Amino acid sequence: MNLHLHLPVRTALAGALVGTLLLSGCGSSGDGGSGASGDEPSASGEKVTLRVLAAASLTETFTALGEQFEADNPGTTVQLSFGPSSGLAEQVTSGAPADVFAAASPKTMQTVVDAGDAQDPQDFTTNEAEIAVPADNPGDVDSLDDLAKESVKVAVCDPEVPCGVLAVDVFDSAGLDVTPVTEEEDVKAVLTKVTLGEVDAGLVYVTDVQAAGDDVEGVEVPEEDAATTTYPIAALERSENAEQAQAFVDLVRSEVGRKALEDAGFGLP
Repeated sequence: MNLHLHLPVRTALAGALVGTLLLSGCGSSGDGGSGASGDEPSASGEKVTLRVLAAASLTETFTALGEQFEADNPGTTVQLSFGPSSGLAEQVTSGAPADVFAAASPKTMQTVVDAGDAQDPQDFTTNEAEIAVPADNPGDVDSLDDLAKESVKVAVCDPEVPCGVLAVDVFDSAGLDVTPVTEEEDVKAVLTKVTLGEVDAGLVYVTDVQAAGDDVEGVEVPEEDAATTTYPIAALERSENAEQAQAFVDLVRSEVGRKALEDAGFGLP
């Protein structure tokens, strides 16, 4: 499977998810099994490359689901591209070849719908904001209020992307004046700043803290200031592989997909 990532995938988690998915199987998929290969022809005798654009926060889960889809659909290669939802949406509306789009907010997906590139997107998961700090917590960040301290270096997403919108919502709700030292293009870039110790804290998603494992510690956002985003997915109108695109959407929304998302820390709508 070809991956075009802004940042490296955490292969340990992805591998664990693949194992779980292959044991679980997928009721809506074909006859392929864990030994199937993308080099084998599909049922129609043609090889298919399915191009999936997905929000960066879906990296680990969609990597595993992509592996599952390839195993269940011999002859199909899932080509995943992860990044900021707004940037991916712009690619879609600019005519870039793609079959499936999964965004980290309904607003971002709506730009694709309004452009006539998707119809009837389906909400499939949710995510919440959480603070990530380096494992040794050099900034002594123990609460949301600490992010407003001048001594604490904070990273957030660009306000144009969903995780940046969440950061603004969280700070506004808490009445905090936070001056980030950097605004990154997507949530994985913020997480990298934290894991490398370049900042004292980053506002990311719950799933990113879980995916980072021992590299970071999570500091919960108080319930009264918590912010949640909903993720929609759609097969794209210009897809040349409409059947496979819808099958991938169906996998994401199936019990197998829901379990993978839940295991990764996502919420279920």
